[in-house]
Amino acid sequence: MHEQPDGAALLEAARGVLLEELLPHLPEGLRFAARMVANAMAIAAREARQDGGRQAECLAAVAALTGPGDAPLAAFAKAIRAGGFDPGTPQHAAAAAALMGLARARCAVSAPKALAESPFRAAE
Repeated sequence: MHEQPDGAALLEAARGVLLEELLPHLPEGLRFAARMVANAMAIAAREARQDGGRQAECLAAVAALTGPGDAPLAAFAKAIRAGGFDPGTPQHAAAAAALMGLARARCAVSAPKALAESPFRAAE
């Protein structure tokens, strides 16, 4: 059990201070960099709040396709490059679903607005 505020809440509060109190006082040449920092803080906060179960589910789907090993994503990428999941192969649909799940999980953290507007937002 974590005490409140948790890390995500602290990042959100610090981001608010950066954008609302500090950014208006920065010279124009530093504002872009400050917005990049604020964006990174928002991503880190979303990542901290993300359901670890969804990520584990995605990795399990990949591992089911690649077999046991220490680096299932690397093995998955290698198999894709080698044509192991091309259309017409027995595991094509499962690989496509795993890729979509990974993409959704990453977008939920890095670009949730884009995911919300995407036709791929709904889980399959």
